[in-house]
Amino acid sequence: MARGRKLKDLAITDTERIQLEFLVHGPDQEARYGKRARIILLSASGATNLEVAEQEHVAPVTVSKLRQRFLKARLNGLKDNKRPGRPQTDPKPLTLNETERAELDRMSSRPTSRQNTALRARIVLACAEGASDMAVSRDLGIDRKTVIKWRRRFLEMGLGGLGDEQRPGAPRQIGDDDIERVITMTLESVPKDATHWSTRSMAKASGLSQSAISRIWRAFALKPHKTETFKLSSDPYFIEKVRDIVGLYMNPPEHAVVFCVDEKSQIQALDRTQPLLPLRPGQAERRTHDYKRNGVTSLFAALNTITGEVIGRCYRRHRSVEFLKFLRVIDKSVPKDLDAHLILDNYGTHKTALIHNWLVKRPRFQLHFTPTSSSWINLVERFFGMITEKQIRRGVFQSVKALEIAITEYLEHYNENPKPFVWTKSADEIFNKIASFCGCINNS
Repeated sequence: MARGRKLKDLAITDTERIQLEFLVHGPDQEARYGKRARIILLSASGATNLEVAEQEHVAPVTVSKLRQRFLKARLNGLKDNKRPGRPQTDPKPLTLNETERAELDRMSSRPTSRQNTALRARIVLACAEGASDMAVSRDLGIDRKTVIKWRRRFLEMGLGGLGDEQRPGAPRQIGDDDIERVITMTLESVPKDATHWSTRSMAKASGLSQSAISRIWRAFALKPHKTETFKLSSDPYFIEKVRDIVGLYMNPPEHAVVFCVDEKSQIQALDRTQPLLPLRPGQAERRTHDYKRNGVTSLFAALNTITGEVIGRCYRRHRSVEFLKFLRVIDKSVPKDLDAHLILDNYGTHKTALIHNWLVKRPRFQLHFTPTSSSWINLVERFFGMITEKQIRRGVFQSVKALEIAITEYLEHYNENPKPFVWTKSADEIFNKIASFCGCINNS
C-alpha cells in the first residue's frame, strides 16, 4: 500500500518525457537537472511525494516544490530561479600593450621577484587572456576576491597598482638627510681606529641607533665588513686569446682533442701533531690547529674538455723536465690520427727550449696560452678546486708518498664516471661584463 497522501496525477506528454529522459541520461548534463527530471518522471508514474523523496534521497518538500513548478511552468520550471542579491555584471575587459605584457612576463618569471609580486603579475596576465575571475582563482589556487582586487587595481593604476600601498604605522623618525649622511660616511670615510665601519662605530659617529644603521645598510646593499678580490689582465693580446680559447670550448675542432693543462704545485703533505677526534652526534670532527710538514708534490693534470676525463701525474719537482715527461704521457694517450690542442698558462716551464724543440718535432701539438692573470679561463682549475675540497684540504698524510697515493686514487675514481665542465659564456659576453666592471670602478 502506497504511503503518503495521494496527489493529483501528473501527466506528461511524449515530447516532455523524451526531454526529461535526455536530462537524465544525456551527455554533459548537470547533475542537479538530471535529479529534477527523475523526480518528475517518478511523480508522473504515480508515486507519492514521500516515495519519491526516499528513492532520490531528498526532502519531501523538495518533491512537492518541483511538482508545483512543473505543473505551473512545465519544463521551464526545472530551471534555476533568479536568486536575490546584488546583480552580477561582467568584469571590464582587461587589455595589455606590448610594454605592459613584457614587463608582466618579466615580473612573473624573474627568479629574484618577490612571490607576491609574481603572483599579481600572473593574475593580470591570466585576466588579459579572457579568463573569468573564477577560472583564474581556480587555476592559481587563490581566492576569487584576490583576483577581483588586482584586476581592479591594474585597471585603475596600471603597473604601479601592483605594488604595495603605503601601510599605516608610526611616522618616520629618520629623515632623508640622516640616511644620506650615513651612506656618505660609509662610502667616503673610515673610522680613525679601524679600516672599515661597523654598525656600532657608525651608530656612535652618526648619533643613530645600531639597528637603524643596519636597516640603512641593508636597504642600500652596503656591506663594509666584506671584501673581495679582483685582477684585471694587462695582456696586450687579451681579446685575441680569449676568443681563441672560448672558441675551442664552444666550437672544438674536428679530428682533434682539446686538453686544459696546468700544474697544482707545492701540495703539502700535512700531518696533525695529535690524532683526529672523529665526528659524532652534536660534535664536528676536531683536529689540532698545528701540523707537521712532510714534504710537497706537484700534480700535473690535463682535462679532456669533451669527455671530462683527467690525465694526471705527480712529480716531486716542478721544472720543464717534469713538464716534458707529462707531455709524453699525453702524447701516448692521444690516438696518432688526432691533433692535440693544449690550453695552458704562461708559466716559464712551458716555454723553455727543451719544450720548444720537443713540440717542433710533433706538429700535431698546438699550444694555446691563456692571457696573463686569467687562470679563470682554464677549465682544469675547476678540477683542482674539486680535488682540493674533497681529498687534499682535510686529508692527513704522514708522507709525500701517502699524499700521492691519495691523489692517484681520487683520479681513478673520478675517471670512472667523468662529467665534462660545460662552458656557457661567449667571448662577447665576457668582454661586455669586463667593460661594465671597468665602468663601475672608473665611476667609483
